[in-house]
Amino acid sequence: MKWEGQDQSDNVEDRRDGGGGLGGSGIGGRHIGIGSVVIALLAGWAFGINPLTVLGLLGGGSGAPVVQQAPAHKPPPGDREAVFVSVVLRDTEQVWGQIFQAAGGRYEDPRLVLFRGATPTACGTGQSAMGPFYCPGDRKVYLDLDFFDTLSRRLGAPGQFAQAYVIAHEVGHHVQNLMGITAKVEALRSRQSTAQANATSVRLELQADCLAGVWAFHSQQGKGWLEAGDIEQALNAASQIGDDTLQRESRGTVVPESFTHGSSAQRVDWFKRGLAGGQVNACNTFQAAL
Repeated sequence: MKWEGQDQSDNVEDRRDGGGGLGGSGIGGRHIGIGSVVIALLAGWAFGINPLTVLGLLGGGSGAPVVQQAPAHKPPPGDREAVFVSVVLRDTEQVWGQIFQAAGGRYEDPRLVLFRGATPTACGTGQSAMGPFYCPGDRKVYLDLDFFDTLSRRLGAPGQFAQAYVIAHEVGHHVQNLMGITAKVEALRSRQSTAQANATSVRLELQADCLAGVWAFHSQQGKGWLEAGDIEQALNAASQIGDDTLQRESRGTVVPESFTHGSSAQRVDWFKRGLAGGQVNACNTFQAAL
């Protein structure tokens, strides 16, 4: 992936020095994250986190605490991982800005917060153990860069475009939030049984995978920065974090009714659907047969 020298986003908020000056009571909505299933199934108990809490979807309700904005700044020039994240975020801003404009709307850039350990959010206390996540309450993506090492070493999904897919998936949740999908889904889930709510969550997550594919299509069209093997890295990442794969590795059995993000095959399929033509209307997981 030819990313060096590309524009960086101005919306990266680096809290890794322990700063941030954020308020918040540690209560509120739940997180939407690509890494939540990873931690709940593989390491939730080790960190003392209730897997049922980690696996929940974010409502971003009106009761979420107000979080004070910290100054956003670019990562240090010598921090290649952080600069890479900033470059990918900038490209998502450009792609989604163009897509929203073409549809007669206006895209509002999210912030991406780099942190270590734990950090306050409008959705409660975010922890590295949760993996990357998006908080609709403050419209921010949260990422501990150590997750990329987990993705490569523990989950078998190495490569920079695998990392870019993770970021694009979380930005996909932001797109869903701007389109009003997140709120509608949470309202629906509140009226459903646990099994039904899980199935609805799967559709939300698969749509975020598809939107990541939409971004990848337009990103490559605009920059031509992908190299041989890059797409395969993203597809492998989508496969390695499927619910069935994670459950099989963590406990040896697969329980489909407990899926919240989709099977490996489903995640790969929906990323491919977005990638095939870059059309947002190809990502209607809520009316598709899964």
